[in-house]
Amino acid sequence: MSRVLVLNCGSSSVKWRHYDGDRTLDHGTVERVGEPGGGPADHAGAVRQILDGLDLTGLAAVGHRVVHGGRRFIAPVLVDDAVLAAIKDLVPLAPLHNPANLAGIEVARAALPDVPQVAVFDTAFHHTLPEAAATYAIDRETAERYDIRRYGFHGTSHAYVSRRTAELLGRPYEQLNTITLHLGNGASACAVANGRSVATSMGMSPLEGLVMGTRSGDLDPTVIFHLRREGGLSVDDIDDLLNHRSGLLGLSGVNDMREVLQRRAAGDGAAGLAFDVYCRRITGYVGAYYALLGRVDAIAFTAGVGENAAPVRAAALAGLERLGIAVDDARNDGDGDRVISPDGAEVSVCVIRTDEEREIARQARDVVAGS
Repeated sequence: MSRVLVLNCGSSSVKWRHYDGDRTLDHGTVERVGEPGGGPADHAGAVRQILDGLDLTGLAAVGHRVVHGGRRFIAPVLVDDAVLAAIKDLVPLAPLHNPANLAGIEVARAALPDVPQVAVFDTAFHHTLPEAAATYAIDRETAERYDIRRYGFHGTSHAYVSRRTAELLGRPYEQLNTITLHLGNGASACAVANGRSVATSMGMSPLEGLVMGTRSGDLDPTVIFHLRREGGLSVDDIDDLLNHRSGLLGLSGVNDMREVLQRRAAGDGAAGLAFDVYCRRITGYVGAYYALLGRVDAIAFTAGVGENAAPVRAAALAGLERLGIAVDDARNDGDGDRVISPDGAEVSVCVIRTDEEREIARQARDVVAGS
């Protein structure tokens, strides 16, 4: 019952991890899926390659990351034909991700027909959002007809990191108010009150919210109309601009925060502005979520940038001392899961290594044990 394989199919890669309880037996990533001259031709081929290379004797479950669960899936579920059909129906809400997730499920079901397959949804952790947080102020009938609402993403990461923060601080999870900052190539903030997501920065898609590697984050919708009317850009052109040619890449020419920091240190003005815009957006969300929560016990940085970029952590929280938020420079330059705020700070600032695959494995085990 303890062995679980986790498949995390991204838009151009497949990450996998094989667990025996909490112990990792093996793991890896198949890169450049579907790219010319790259890896396997498609996600189905990548998953077959992974399964062919593993000894899956005694496997209790396969846990699959599925990006979008829509309104229907508010918890992980055992996959059957009806669940598979419902995930396919949600492809219009996540056209870049759900098809890849479906490919992984279909191949694993065919290869391992006697092993339970569990779908774990990025959006599920945010099903606890109050209606006032999930609802956009547009015509209600139009919103309902086209499933327009805030769904939120990075749910497995926010769930894992908020729980791990409570463990690090020795506090009951159900009594802790935390702001989690998942800062990677994709980035999102989440306000977690007593173990429940009550606000998150990504919306109907992963485009809204914080500045990201190639995504714009928050944007006046009029920019879209202006580009269409005055610039003659098509809908697909604008989609490509905002998702693939904006964010750090659009501002500085590179989407890797490490390169942004190097260029900024060398006096590159564009990189300096990109850094400032990136951090200022985070500061605004931290302040807004502080107001929504009323009391903040901890702020947790995670993912590639959040875990490794000390200058980002310091700049994002600079000026918030009156809210009891501060970063200790010496601790900020450390390594591993840790508290980086000064002793006695009202708000504990933490760095937590996210582990979405471990969270998916945990949820998959729980589903199988309860079935």
